[in-house]
Amino acid sequence: MRETTARGLEAARERTSRLTDFDDHELTTQHSALMSPLVWDLAHIGQQEDLWLLRGGNAAAQGLLSAKVESLYDAFEHPRARRVALPLLSPTEARGFIAEVRGRVLDGLEHADEQGLFPYAMVEQHEQQHVETMLATHQLRDGSPILGHGAPLPPGRPVPEGSVLVPAGPATLGVDGDQEPWSLDNERPAHTVDLPAFRIGRVPVTNAQWQEFVAAGGYDEQRWWSPRGWAHRLEAGLERPLFWAADGSRRRFGLVEDIAPDEPVQHVCFFEAEAYAAWAGARLPTEQEWEKACAWDPERGRRRRWPWGDTEWTPALANLGGDALRPAPVGAYPAGASAYGVEQMIGDVWEWTSSGFEPWPGFTPMLYADYSAPFFGGDYRVLRGGSWAVGGAAVRPSFRNWDLPVRRQIFSGVRLAWDVV
Repeated sequence: MRETTARGLEAARERTSRLTDFDDHELTTQHSALMSPLVWDLAHIGQQEDLWLLRGGNAAAQGLLSAKVESLYDAFEHPRARRVALPLLSPTEARGFIAEVRGRVLDGLEHADEQGLFPYAMVEQHEQQHVETMLATHQLRDGSPILGHGAPLPPGRPVPEGSVLVPAGPATLGVDGDQEPWSLDNERPAHTVDLPAFRIGRVPVTNAQWQEFVAAGGYDEQRWWSPRGWAHRLEAGLERPLFWAADGSRRRFGLVEDIAPDEPVQHVCFFEAEAYAAWAGARLPTEQEWEKACAWDPERGRRRRWPWGDTEWTPALANLGGDALRPAPVGAYPAGASAYGVEQMIGDVWEWTSSGFEPWPGFTPMLYADYSAPFFGGDYRVLRGGSWAVGGAAVRPSFRNWDLPVRRQIFSGVRLAWDVV
């Protein structure tokens, strides 16, 4: 387990390095008020690793940075839009800092109790989450491309249109630590729910389908939007997904290209997803419905570890890891289907659900007590499934992401659901 943990940490660091191996100007510029400058993410990754793995979470203990400098990387204290004005470590200093922290962490890992490896996995997941955040920053960046076109993906295939039936009945949602030792507190504990029958989209909504919504005037007809959604649509001037242009092109990491019709749509906010679903005569799934369709095996009456079964992920099963720099076309992963025949539930795009972010029954905070609890009960909506940008241990069917309903710089898309009457 120590070797696996070390590999996970190093894989996350390799991704971080690839996204920050640019000149100082790229790292210190705030490419969007929505995001931090990349150099802040870089040092914050090291600061959190220092806190949890070198100091055991004791913020009062002396870290490798002075308390004054360390406070610059407090995500609760400093909003993203203001971080560029802080006296941050330079890129050279940040790289040196995270390298020193990692060296000490790996020395300690050699002697760690295998029963006490969760903090290392938590830190790996934290870094992978910031890698995805940094990819969102790169997508918001203006200028010529610096990340390339992305790695090739498997081709799509014709997929039967419409939905699949998920019959009424019980399912186990969430996980326990003995099942998923790297699961985070908001994923626990495992619990049984009994859901009515519903239908869910076989694949995510595609760009071509979304173009039909745009062409039909979906952004101009108030009847499809919730009152809050319509107010936001007017205030923000929403006309199409973020990074789409009126001429049918999109901007992707500095490249201008035709909108791929068979890719899952991404960069849409919750309010847009809700409006599209209403226009399509559908709704968004609850997160309970989403997780049942993803992980429950009705024939065996038990939960699968992944949609496709209990075997580990391979590139033939889902689009993860970030190398592609885009979602895969629908139908690309037939072997990754769930027991109900629902495809591409892991990877490609985060899928908005209708659910607010609330604790599962029996929730207990983990050692990082402020990871989930401060966000329960607010305006956040849950997203499920991960995106093409997610890597390492930061994805599984029980993983719960959450964000504000106006956010669309994230790699978010839509899967539809329907009541069964």
